Amino acid sequence: MSVNNKVLIESKDAESVQTTQFTSANARTIIDKFTAVNTTAVALTLSVNMVVLAGAVSAANLVVKAKSIAPNETYTFPEIVGHYLMPGGFLSTIASATGLTIRSSGREVT
Repeated sequence: MSVNNKVLIESKDAESVQTTQFTSANARTIIDKFTAVNTTAVALTLSVNMVVLAGAVSAANLVVKAKSIAPNETYTFPEIVGHYLMPGGFLSTIASATGLTIRSSGREVT
């Protein structure tokens, strides 16, 4: 068994449309950290889905629904940390507006 540390999502603005942020390829991916920083002067929300191979974003795979993040707040999403994606599974997010910087890191186990 091989374990590789990996940045899953480089720091980026979360889109205000449903967007696939990371897809697990040829490995089981364990999510160790997922953060969002609100760089605006108003509260924004972020929703996160964890979708299985050949699945589609839906209420059934919603892990975090419209988490409100205050202005200048950093939120670490403990709801996601420790979960894993099987090969082909993916993380998808949607923000209420631009201004949330997201980043995630984890481990790939092959």
